[in-house]
Amino acid sequence: MKIVLVEPEGPANIGMVARVMKNFGFTELVLVNPNITKESYAYAVHARDVLERAEIVETFEEALGLVDLAIGTTAKSGRRYIPERAPITPWELREALKGYPGRVGIFFGRESIGLKNEELERMDLTLTIPTSEAYPTMNLSQAAAVILYELSKTKREAVHPSLEPATREEKEVLVDTWKRLLDVLDYPKDEERKEVFVKVFRRFVGRAFLYGREVHTLIGPLRKAILRLEECKDAEC
Repeated sequence: MKIVLVEPEGPANIGMVARVMKNFGFTELVLVNPNITKESYAYAVHARDVLERAEIVETFEEALGLVDLAIGTTAKSGRRYIPERAPITPWELREALKGYPGRVGIFFGRESIGLKNEELERMDLTLTIPTSEAYPTMNLSQAAAVILYELSKTKREAVHPSLEPATREEKEVLVDTWKRLLDVLDYPKDEERKEVFVKVFRRFVGRAFLYGREVHTLIGPLRKAILRLEECKDAEC
């Protein structure tokens, strides 16, 4: 399990997150374009080792490439239906991850604005902590503590060694194949609605915790349907 801080703005928060991670037995910290100072190490206290071993990358894309399943945190679920802002709770995530053997990353955004919409769109799942409507946004390290406490309650269950989790690249191929099918069907005709269909499918793929074999099983018939439809168009069926 990797804890990914995307462009953290407060040096102290970096240290406090490292401390919380060690409290609950997590050690893999990824920092995207961070501002690490002496203050960060001071607030890490006895978790300096977590901070010292942190993997530092320059871009969000680099961090995304380190995991098979990306989970983005958000304090805003949205009043209207937006797929990337239809989150699950930490305890729902804990249950969903049971037995999943792939590389999981929990992404936390900037203290001021969180993860951007375009970043949330790249997530397989989004996660939120139910809080009071009067003050829904939590401090970064506090949010990390709640989530990691829940995830620490259960350990991974054994998985059959022949089952490999779907990689990010495999899942992207599946989503792209679905999009191509919609294009061939010319459905829906409205491009904005079609984009929503793609986002909903992407969210479905993320929630399903698919294995590589399952992804390829799904891609096969979708591609076959696309070819048949294209042949039918060429023959003016």
